[in-house]
Amino acid sequence: MLGKQSIQFDNPPYIVNSASIVGKKEGQGPMGKLFDKVEQDDMFGAQTWEEAESSLQKQAIQLLLDKEGMKKEDLQLIFAGDLLGQSIASSFGLASFETPHIGLFGACSTSGLSIALGSMSVAGGFVDKAVCVTSSHFASAEKEFRFPLAYGNQRPLSSTWTVTGSAAFLLTREQEKKPRARVSGVTFGKIMDYGIKDSMNMGACMAPAAADTIKNNLQDFGRKPEDYDKIITGDLGSVGQKLLFELLKEDGTDISKQHMDCGMEIFDSEKQDTNAGGSGCGCAAVTLSAYILKKIEEGVWKRVLFLPTGALLSKTSFNEGKTIPAIAHGVVIEAL
Repeated sequence: MLGKQSIQFDNPPYIVNSASIVGKKEGQGPMGKLFDKVEQDDMFGAQTWEEAESSLQKQAIQLLLDKEGMKKEDLQLIFAGDLLGQSIASSFGLASFETPHIGLFGACSTSGLSIALGSMSVAGGFVDKAVCVTSSHFASAEKEFRFPLAYGNQRPLSSTWTVTGSAAFLLTREQEKKPRARVSGVTFGKIMDYGIKDSMNMGACMAPAAADTIKNNLQDFGRKPEDYDKIITGDLGSVGQKLLFELLKEDGTDISKQHMDCGMEIFDSEKQDTNAGGSGCGCAAVTLSAYILKKIEEGVWKRVLFLPTGALLSKTSFNEGKTIPAIAHGVVIEAL
């Protein structure tokens, strides 16, 4: 343990490989050519939006297994989660793999949470191979948290567009071949609640959580922002980014030179109607798989702080007038 929230690994686990699958809109964005698979049918061959999201996770893991020449029997543990009630996208999508399953909920921070817990399991020697996977789907998220698509409601400029996508990551203890990167440490976030009740402004809800975890990561590891090539949040969008900078500057911390937000990178803000940017569990996950790890492999970045953020609301709590608490989990990813 480092400080109150961080863990540094004596035996850093490796991110051996990953796989990503996205929908049509994401494929038309700036990273479109980097994803392993772009599906033109947002139903993914299913009958419902929820089944479509289950198909996303199933395909992401299968793509990963195919890349590695592995069978489902080779997997020891799956860490998985999604945005839907009772994590039904994961449970229905991954049952056929017949692998021990740890279901997680961190909202849009789930990719960071799953990789952090998977890394602890591998680094601790409890398993040799673990898969971390998460997903989101624009239509299933709108149906769950906002308005059915047929309602045709207008979206405020502060709103973000839930990414349709899934990514899976294989973590191992041993370096069997050249991995994509390694996980040297993690910083788990605290629940932060600034009293915001606007479900159409996720950036404002999550920015305080991102600021707190970044501040504690720097403090626990004894680092400065410039010790990271990039500090990458998951889905704050343009509104959340401004608030993040303001909150950190109150403590004398400036990350403006190092900061990148997956939600601001995955879509073209000028050509695609996504308002403040992208969001959802799949947003940070597919960006990590397709873009961030590629930059690390190429030697462009040596060390990044990957920090997906999540708004911990449900349709029940929102309808009962509750505030929207948030959390952010940080993963320190380094080049070999």
